[in-house]
Amino acid sequence: MSPPRPSPTKTAAPPNRRGKVDETFPPTPFEGFNAGAHAFFRDLADNQNKPWFDAHKADYELLVAGPLRSLVADVSQRMTKARVPIVGNPATALFRINRDVRFAKEKKPYKTHAGAVLSRDGKKTTPGFIYIHFDPRRSFLAAGFFRVEPPVLQKLRQGLIRDPAGWTKVERALVKDGLKLASDEPLVRLPKGFEAAPAPIAETLKLKSWIVRRELTAARLGTPALVDDVVTFAVDALPLLDFGWRALGDS
Repeated sequence: MSPPRPSPTKTAAPPNRRGKVDETFPPTPFEGFNAGAHAFFRDLADNQNKPWFDAHKADYELLVAGPLRSLVADVSQRMTKARVPIVGNPATALFRINRDVRFAKEKKPYKTHAGAVLSRDGKKTTPGFIYIHFDPRRSFLAAGFFRVEPPVLQKLRQGLIRDPAGWTKVERALVKDGLKLASDEPLVRLPKGFEAAPAPIAETLKLKSWIVRRELTAARLGTPALVDDVVTFAVDALPLLDFGWRALGDS
């Protein structure tokens, strides 16, 4: 049996009689994710069924979704002051907790983590984003261009060819701030049309995503200082985002 959860922080509107929270309710300032959020996901991992989730939906809203909306709202406000052209809509930035199991081997219906995206227009599908991943096992921030459509990836690669020196400056800026482009699932060979690319950009051309990540500590997750961490990460990742947007012709 799980230990009793701490009282939830009041970061969202109270649920109505049907257990649904009004997502347009103005979020209060982010105070951190308390231990109850971690306990909720541990319990959910052991109770992957709709009756249990429906009975604890208010816990999810108050312990996880509400604080995450507050975090998105506070970060979005701070982005303007930090001169980072990224915004988030608390009502739409969060990913659904329901898993898409249509083509998955794993049929568990619910995620045991929460995520939210901020982008230039607040939409999840807009290229170039900041992603917040809250997970009791491993929380992190990510930024960049993730599994973009082939035409978008083609433009990013063409941007590298046009400005290899500019890309070298981006890499140096990222390394200076402790960031490195993730090398997840790279191509074995250079993509068609880019076979003659110079060595300094060859490995980047093989990537299907341009992403940098930064781990989050449990201590910071439980405090308002997490807002500072997200904004600092966005500033550090901005050279990557700016280069990608210029390559797409969207600067």
